[in-house]
Amino acid sequence: MENAAVASETSVRRSKRVRVSVATAGECLPSKSSRSAANRSGGSSREKRGKENGSEDESSDDDVVVSDEEPAPKPKRKRGASGMSREHLNLIEVVKSGVKGIPSAVKQWVERYERDANPALGELLMMLFEACGARYQLDIDSLDETDVDDVVLALVELARSGEVEDLYNSKLKELRNFKENLSVFWDNLVLECQNGPLYDKKLFEKCIDYTVALSCTPPRVYRQVASLVGLQLVTSFISVAKSLGTQRETTQRQLNAVKKKQNEGSRAELLIKRLSATHENISFMEEMMRKIFTGLFMHRYRDIDPSIRMSCIKALGIWILSYPSLFLQDLYLKYLGWMLNDKSAVVRKTSVLALQSLYEVDDNVPSLSLFTERFCGRMIELADDIDVSVAVSAISLLKLLLRHQLLTDDELGPLYDLLIDEPPLIRRAIGELVYDHLIAQKVSGTQSAIRGEDDESSELHLGRMLQILREFPTDPILSAYVIDDVWDDMKAMKDWKCIVSALLEGNSVIELTEVDATNLVRLLHASARKAVGERIVPSAENRKPYISKAQREAFENNRQEITSALMKTYPLLLQKYVADKAKVSPLVEITLLLKLELYTLKRQEQHFRSFVELICDAFFKHGDRDALRSCIKAIAFCSNESQAELQDFAQNKLKELESDLHAKLTTAMKEIEMGEDDYSLLVNLKRLYEVQLTKHVANDGLFQDMGNIIPRLRDSGEEVIAFLLLNMYLHVAWCLQSIDGENPDDASVNALVLKRNTLFQRLERFLNSLSDVHWKGRNLLASRVCVILSDMWCLFKRSRYVSTKLESLGHSPSHASILKFWKLSERQLDVSDETEDEDANEEYIEETNKDTIMIAAAKLVAGGAVSKDYLGPEIISHFVMHGPSISEVVKYLITVFKKTMEDDVHSMFLEALKTAYLRHTADTSPGDGVSSSHKSIENCKELAVRLSGMFIGAARNKHRAQILKIVEDGVSFAFLEPPKKLSFLEAAVLPFVSKLPSSDILDVLNDVETRSETLNPNLDANVLRPDHTFINQLRERHAKNEDLQDERDGNKVKRRGRPRKANNLPGKKLFEEHAPSEEEDSISASDGDDPGEEDSEEEQTLVHSFTRSSASKLRSMKVPQQMTRAPPSASRRGGECRRRSWHGQKI
Repeated sequence: MENAAVASETSVRRSKRVRVSVATAGECLPSKSSRSAANRSGGSSREKRGKENGSEDESSDDDVVVSDEEPAPKPKRKRGASGMSREHLNLIEVVKSGVKGIPSAVKQWVERYERDANPALGELLMMLFEACGARYQLDIDSLDETDVDDVVLALVELARSGEVEDLYNSKLKELRNFKENLSVFWDNLVLECQNGPLYDKKLFEKCIDYTVALSCTPPRVYRQVASLVGLQLVTSFISVAKSLGTQRETTQRQLNAVKKKQNEGSRAELLIKRLSATHENISFMEEMMRKIFTGLFMHRYRDIDPSIRMSCIKALGIWILSYPSLFLQDLYLKYLGWMLNDKSAVVRKTSVLALQSLYEVDDNVPSLSLFTERFCGRMIELADDIDVSVAVSAISLLKLLLRHQLLTDDELGPLYDLLIDEPPLIRRAIGELVYDHLIAQKVSGTQSAIRGEDDESSELHLGRMLQILREFPTDPILSAYVIDDVWDDMKAMKDWKCIVSALLEGNSVIELTEVDATNLVRLLHASARKAVGERIVPSAENRKPYISKAQREAFENNRQEITSALMKTYPLLLQKYVADKAKVSPLVEITLLLKLELYTLKRQEQHFRSFVELICDAFFKHGDRDALRSCIKAIAFCSNESQAELQDFAQNKLKELESDLHAKLTTAMKEIEMGEDDYSLLVNLKRLYEVQLTKHVANDGLFQDMGNIIPRLRDSGEEVIAFLLLNMYLHVAWCLQSIDGENPDDASVNALVLKRNTLFQRLERFLNSLSDVHWKGRNLLASRVCVILSDMWCLFKRSRYVSTKLESLGHSPSHASILKFWKLSERQLDVSDETEDEDANEEYIEETNKDTIMIAAAKLVAGGAVSKDYLGPEIISHFVMHGPSISEVVKYLITVFKKTMEDDVHSMFLEALKTAYLRHTADTSPGDGVSSSHKSIENCKELAVRLSGMFIGAARNKHRAQILKIVEDGVSFAFLEPPKKLSFLEAAVLPFVSKLPSSDILDVLNDVETRSETLNPNLDANVLRPDHTFINQLRERHAKNEDLQDERDGNKVKRRGRPRKANNLPGKKLFEEHAPSEEEDSISASDGDDPGEEDSEEEQTLVHSFTRSSASKLRSMKVPQQMTRAPPSASRRGGECRRRSWHGQKI
């Protein structure tokens, strides 16, 4: 359809005589055929061309002979498009063949129409029917008297009888361009007739009548083809009308000039007649456009087929944009607004794109004022559409509305939450909007918008960016999201010298407050990371992104630019902000982004030494985790990546740092022995912990001192003891790594065994003491002891060192230790979610939360460090008790069990169910509340459902014996001490029964009935209720399975040959129920956003919520975000069809 506008401006119909000569003599393919025929007969090609000009039939016959006899394939293909006769290549074959042959075929058809209208018109209409896939022969002699309704009803009957070939949706290679070719054909036809038959009130009147009638029929392919043809006719009519409009303006100017000369003779009369004729032609064109709009568009824009709805809306957008004098009014605009609520994402997106093209033209904006007021709310809602492509398109539309100042800041409020939305495309689109509206402030009519660029300084843009970041003063993650979204558009973020200058000196444009300085340091760090190709926000994709060679070179160039810009000023920045807790971490981490070799190449060694010394000083000035971790990472990076003397300098500084840290720790321990405060010891233990996370600190004396001081720390906090144990564990782990497994040193191995035993003794001591202590909430030391014990047992598990030279390092924990470990872990798992949320902002919380505790326990079982018999069922029994993150850990452990012990997994499941049930019976003891008992039994039921749900599909048959074993053993357990455990049948066994075949269910039923006979019938009915319920359920499921089996057996007997297709299988439908709606006269006539109602399926109103909290999103950032938006749907008001339905009646 888009090609029509281009073609219409260049296509000018010639006079009949000229057109005939050009059509016959100017085409290359007939001339090739004539030359071939002339060569065979010995005559000249000029004589042959004379015959072609004299008789069209003769030239066609010659072409057929040539194509039959010449073996060359290339001439055959070219002649196949335009050289064959009308008898052998009709109009539908022209459309199938390709675009190249369409113009000449159209010209020839117009000539035939001018000679004899009815046969040519009949040929054209039959081509329309064949495009729909139906072969129907019209009576040419009575064409004018033929009733359109009778013909279309006959075509519908052909579709009902299955005599229709779907060319429109065909997947054949030769028909892949059929839709495009059909549009080009009708466009060429209109343009070719614009100076002739277009206004005869017969040709296109007939075509429109049949097209509109076909568009209202039940067969989908009829509606698809008719919609394409009808919409293309309007587009082509617009091209002609625009050409006529240009002629009318030219004629009017000429007439005005003649009148000014007061020469109103024959020249003026001629111009007046021409002006009148042109105006009449334009009015005729517009009348045909309205006829198609009323008869076709108003019914098909709400068709059940999304592709038809999309093509209607797309065409309407083109019409409004290309012919605003008729279509740019609320009468037509409202359909674009209504379709913003369509249930199909592609239709919503098409409507949004159509509106984008309208708002891009400044002259259209005044006429869109009422439409904008009516539908701007829906446009804003679409920015959070469930479909990402629709949301991105809607955000681009909102940018245009902002540029024209059609939205207020209050209306934009919900959009800013999308800055931290999960799909990167949406965040990126919102970032562009924020940059255009708030930072660059591109407004229609301003100089920057007119030039299409901004000449404003980087300082001004940075100042506006800092105003945005003030909304997140205490949340660096939110700031990172905003920076990531705007980074690609905002060049000022890459102006390193400007940012550094503002941090060091400030200027009149950027007046830095303390918060602004912090945000600007974060911006510098985040922008530098983006420039070298690092991610600054979490990503849903875990895989490493592919980086091309060009990208790698660009990142390297950016790294070099950053280093050059900061080479002299970086030490000054550190010197100014090194004592600031909020700024030091991002500022120090910039070191990791520098190209350190440039300091040597450019002879800037002094600046390198300066910032390394400043980072070492910062390490001892701060005690928080982020600052310490950043400093040690930066120093280690300098000692590894720098060159020559600078590398030696950085390595010496790192050794000095270790020595100073050892001295400070020794002093702090002595102060503890003297009864002083433990703050100095805690801070230096944190520093040592961060160093040991990066490298090995070889100091045996320090390990012994830490082990000796632990028994003396009776009054110290649990955090000090936890970091002592952590540093001892890291020292042991580094020592183990340093031992050569092939040729170990006996002294090193013996020393490591002593250190291992010392650490195990300290851990066992705390394991025993903590098991006897009662506390409320989370216990940091208990969490650390559980995690370190798990790591130590895995590190020194005996199976790893059996039959090796390091066999003495192997260790197996006692069952008593495992039991205490799990009981202590369970107490930590029972910590409430409210307590977890309160502690969410604490340092190192991710190393001591419930997820870490469960991973530590699961790791022992999965790695074989302890026996699965006890700990495996205990862990599985917590499957559904602690939220989705814990469930994922347990689910992974079950997957490991299925791979390693497939035959015994049923026993693991049964023991887990027993454990959960016994936990329930313990909760029902006197003193416990009713709510606790109810929750525990519900957990038991949900656990059984989740475990039984793992036997689905083919796994039910594969593990049939295991499922039956779970049921049988579960029944035995329930009747072990009747009637105390009868509720186990209903809570844990029943979900597995549904996975058994009917024969097994019958066996279980007989067994349970036999056991039930031994029960005391005088017991309370509530006590026996689980047993009765279980038996009734068994009987129902056995009967149901028997009925299903009978049906299957019956089908097997009755069915022969090919299997029957599924009834609900989606596929093409020729007949659908649909009821077109009437046209609405005003844009405000409807209270709803949708104009009609579809009969095919029930729909719901589209609801989008913008009440999401940014802070809560970021707190749960480690868990993948879940989509909570309601699926879009379109509820449309019904309307009465102006035509009678196509169920056996005429239109």
